[in-house]
Amino acid sequence: MRKDGGMDTYIWQTPEGHRAIILYFIIINLIGVAVMALDKFKAEKGYWRIPENTLFFITLLGGGIGTLFGMYKFRHKTKKLKFIIGFPTILILELIRYNLFNF
Repeated sequence: MRKDGGMDTYIWQTPEGHRAIILYFIIINLIGVAVMALDKFKAEKGYWRIPENTLFFITLLGGGIGTLFGMYKFRHKTKKLKFIIGFPTILILELIRYNLFNF
């Protein structure tokens, strides 16, 4: 907290381009959690489901933390090997890519 009573917002004290990247990752991961919750809801109700390729696509777009969190939070797709291995693998590769290119 600053002396003037305001809160420091360190996340926004980055170069302009980094702010956009941070905001993008926040949004895509929130979408990832929401999509996993929605698909679980649809599965329980017997409604039309979200295709598995869509879930992987969101993960590939940078939503790995959100989809992985949603998978375990809602206990959805936790028995399918391609999700148990696929989501964490994509997330790890994204983190490696992030560290190599140091965005």
